[in-house]
Amino acid sequence: MVKETTNKYLEAVGRRKTAVARVRLYPAVNKSVSIVVNGKPYDKYFTVQRYKENVLAPFKVLELGGKAEAKVSGGGISAQSEAVRLGLSRALVKFEADHKKNLRKEGFLTRDARKVERKKYGLSKARRAHQWRKR
Repeated sequence: MVKETTNKYLEAVGRRKTAVARVRLYPAVNKSVSIVVNGKPYDKYFTVQRYKENVLAPFKVLELGGKAEAKVSGGGISAQSEAVRLGLSRALVKFEADHKKNLRKEGFLTRDARKVERKKYGLSKARRAHQWRKR
């Protein structure tokens, strides 16, 4: 679900588990990367290195710079970083259709649909049964 709102920026939505990220990508002036997530720089919002790399991955694959803003809600910090990555990837494809091949090869355009399975009655967790005892 990608939509173009004005000439100033491109907007895309990324989702993962229950996290939803609305990403706005602005035209790049230089090779530097500037990403703001919920009003904070991405490296202050995502404190774990793995999540920072997750957000920067589309720019690294394409060897581009850019300016982006993301508003993320729901889910945990890991799901949020992956939602931002998907939103950025979709916006980059909208910006330049030639990027689609490289991003698709890395798996950045595929929405990860896995969610937590609900707990069933009579079980400890979704599938874990209580331990059986003979006596």
